[in-house]
Amino acid sequence: MIDLIWNMNTLTRDLTVYLESQVKINLSGSGIGLSLVLGFGAAYICYYLSSVAKKPQLITGAATLSQFLQRYCPVVTETYYPTFWCWEARVQTLLRPIITTKPWVEYRNELIKTADGGHISLDWNDNDDNALYPVSATRPTILILPGLTGTSKESYILHMVKQSEVLGYRCVVLNYRGVSGEKLLTPRTYCAANTEDLETVISHVQKTFAETPLMAAGVSMGGMLVLNYLGKTGLQTPLKAAVVFSVGWDVFECTASLEKPLNWIMFNYYLTSCLQASIYRHREVLDKLFDIDYILKAKTIREFDERFTSVMFGYKTNADYYRDANPYHKLKSIEIPVLCLNAFDDVFSPGHAIPTQSAKQNPNVALLLTAHGGHIGFLEGIFPRWATYMDRVFKQFIQAVFEHRDELKKM
Repeated sequence: MIDLIWNMNTLTRDLTVYLESQVKINLSGSGIGLSLVLGFGAAYICYYLSSVAKKPQLITGAATLSQFLQRYCPVVTETYYPTFWCWEARVQTLLRPIITTKPWVEYRNELIKTADGGHISLDWNDNDDNALYPVSATRPTILILPGLTGTSKESYILHMVKQSEVLGYRCVVLNYRGVSGEKLLTPRTYCAANTEDLETVISHVQKTFAETPLMAAGVSMGGMLVLNYLGKTGLQTPLKAAVVFSVGWDVFECTASLEKPLNWIMFNYYLTSCLQASIYRHREVLDKLFDIDYILKAKTIREFDERFTSVMFGYKTNADYYRDANPYHKLKSIEIPVLCLNAFDDVFSPGHAIPTQSAKQNPNVALLLTAHGGHIGFLEGIFPRWATYMDRVFKQFIQAVFEHRDELKKM
């Protein structure tokens, strides 16, 4: 994948040098080169402004939630201008982890025990030095869940933590079992359907900071876990609200999209290799229950899930696991405000599978849908090294939840 990016950059550089040389040649003659460049540029700008830069769709089942978001999260009404030279979905997805900065974040690691004898690694950003919420016991706290193979060190997680830090909030990142360097104590990892570890972490945070207002943020698979948890717990959750990004709403459609030839080459094979690498690191523990060599021969995420994930969590078939993991089934049971940001061009979560009709039937759910943005991309600006559109949505929403909780309760 890195070789692909390098080749694209090399091609772009060589093409630019060539075009500049041709323009200089033509300028010395008839000026046709300059006219072509200006004409192409004008046509591209017109196309970009008419077909690429668009306002997002805000879909919700309640006018009150829509009004709350428009009042305190103005980003939901603003035109999203993707970076003009890389607005295509796959390019946005590939470039975000490479081009965006990794801000420095100070974490405090904590390992908590689970009922089955395992442990979960939590990375805390306590933000004790902030002047906005100096009392630790009541400082607003955000529980963040990364994507499928992600940890607290991912650039999109670090940006969310820094956004929270500026507002005076505390963050805690849930690292899935076995992915952040800690030893796997039991032959169990994680999946999109099983919320037991998430429930354990939420309970732990509540016991540690009983008076803190708590909300959750999930990215990709992390967002699926948050939604599945909320659908399961209903009003019993201590969370005040949640925000999720680039969620895979229908796992069958997601895997089908990722198995298309180009998407398999660019994303599926790489992610499968990452999952297999984690299994290989913990082979000593997992060998007791699984055929590791067979798992390591998987070529797609679907094959990996068939041979490992669905077996680990006791599903009769992989289809049973995927049905259980689908968050769109849980929308009707969600009882707290949830904002969900997706891009229609996300190859990980195709636009036709986004449950717009189901969202309209639940007054607690709001879908924010952009035409472009890819998967955890949402790049904007000429050189998008800093905050993305996704980061702005995150910051405004968590601030709206914590600073206007009384209005949220009345909805």
